[in-house]
Amino acid sequence: MQEVKKLWDEVRELSLGSNSTIERLESPPTPLQFLRDYVSQNKPCIIKNVSLHHQWPAFSLWPHPSYLSKTLNSSPPVSVHLSPNGCADSLVTLTHPRSGEISQCFASAHVERLPFDEALQLVSNSKNGDVVAYLQQQNGCFRDEYSVLSSDCDEHIAWATEALGCYPEAVNLWIGNQLSETSFHKDHYENLYTVVSGQKHFLLLPPTDVHRMYIRQYPAAHYSYSRVNDVERFTLELEEPVRYVPWCSVNPYPSPETRESEMAKFPLYFNGPKPFECTVNAGEILYLPSMWFHHVRQSPDDNGYTIALNYWYDMQFDIKYAYFNFLQSLHFKAPCDPTLLEIDYEDSRPNASICNSREKLFVDASSLNELETTKDSEDA
Repeated sequence: MQEVKKLWDEVRELSLGSNSTIERLESPPTPLQFLRDYVSQNKPCIIKNVSLHHQWPAFSLWPHPSYLSKTLNSSPPVSVHLSPNGCADSLVTLTHPRSGEISQCFASAHVERLPFDEALQLVSNSKNGDVVAYLQQQNGCFRDEYSVLSSDCDEHIAWATEALGCYPEAVNLWIGNQLSETSFHKDHYENLYTVVSGQKHFLLLPPTDVHRMYIRQYPAAHYSYSRVNDVERFTLELEEPVRYVPWCSVNPYPSPETRESEMAKFPLYFNGPKPFECTVNAGEILYLPSMWFHHVRQSPDDNGYTIALNYWYDMQFDIKYAYFNFLQSLHFKAPCDPTLLEIDYEDSRPNASICNSREKLFVDASSLNELETTKDSEDA
């Protein structure tokens, strides 16, 4: 366990230096600089002043809802994700209707396709505990659903495209407000995340911290949403047949009522090195390297919206990917001690989001206590 803990510290020191902050560049890097200093090192950075260097009309036009409504008025319907709390694609506690058993599941949002004006109004009227709407669809929705806006921005990030040797596989548009939140996860893409209006607040952890995420297999479920006589209702149903999704178990912002129990369940996260925190402002791009774990919150602009574009470039499945798979497959101790803490983990290969097999990591509980003691002495 101490060797893994040492790895966490070494990665932070080698990747981000002693100040442990995400580097901010005053202008876009050259393709060579981007490839050499960031992609090859799997190191995040924030590029400032994008609006000055790229000169996208989107930065001045999209923050105005009237422009978007007028431009998208005759376009096909757009995808809007609906959930009761803004936390779709996340873990939810579910009570089984027959047995009364309480367990967690991976809940996906209810998705509707609506005219843009109607969808945007749902975002504006969102209320936590009632209905929270988020305009997004992670399948290249910008090209498919918002193509009339394509002249307002670049179809790719030129210096990233040259450095990576390919065009983005997908470009996604996100329009929401402060009620939408994205739980911890990772992607097999080099992500250029561009904020057009409002702010995005990221928590970041490098791939080497995989054990701290407590990735486990959860049964998949989905929300169904209905409106009858102005009464809005969500139901959460497990998928049939049963499908399992590997997902991060950690909620980095537990409520005061659950904080103590969450810290006890996930000591590797709460007692280990703090995640990197950064805010991406309008007119900035976050380079989020492939396989970095990230959690996202957002703050709206003066009109009540947060708007972002992200460009997904295929990652290279090279030796770093092999090292990651080896690391997460490690068994710290044979599963014969009843004090072991069991951690399920994800097969990180592409298209492995649907898993019916279960593989486990085991961590000696005494090592967790040792980690907690070490962390307490360091904080003192």
